[in-house]
Parts: sequence; structure tokens; C-alpha cells
Amino acid sequence: METRMTVNGVLVYPMGEERHEYFTPAFARRTKKRFCQYDYRHMDGELFSCVAPTLAECRRRWDE
Repeated sequence: METRMTVNGVLVYPMGEERHEYFTPAFARRTKKRFCQYDYRHMDGELFSCVAPTLAECRRRWDE
């Protein structure tokens, strides 16, 4: 699946930048529950990625 975060499955944003997008997984389509996928690539190249119900929750996890 192509998204604005990837091209051919490869992350397409520079280091030191964060990206997020909301999605509804197949198992939650009836309830229409959405999740946020959050990625942050640190300047040293390390990638932090998580999925949570909200962007605020993702950022809280990054801060921990």
C-alpha cells in the first residue's frame, strides 16, 4: 500500500522530521476506530515508530 509516508515501501522524509497518518485497520472497520501511525527519524538516522489511537499519545510515547 502506497502512502504519503512511503514510496515503494521506503520512508521518504529527511532526518529530524516527523510524519504521521491516520488509518482504519480491517479488523476495526465496523466500529470505524482509527489509529495514528507516527514515525520520527532522528538526526543520527535512528527511527522511532509507533501506532496509537491519537497523535498526542504517539508523541507522549516518543517523549518517554
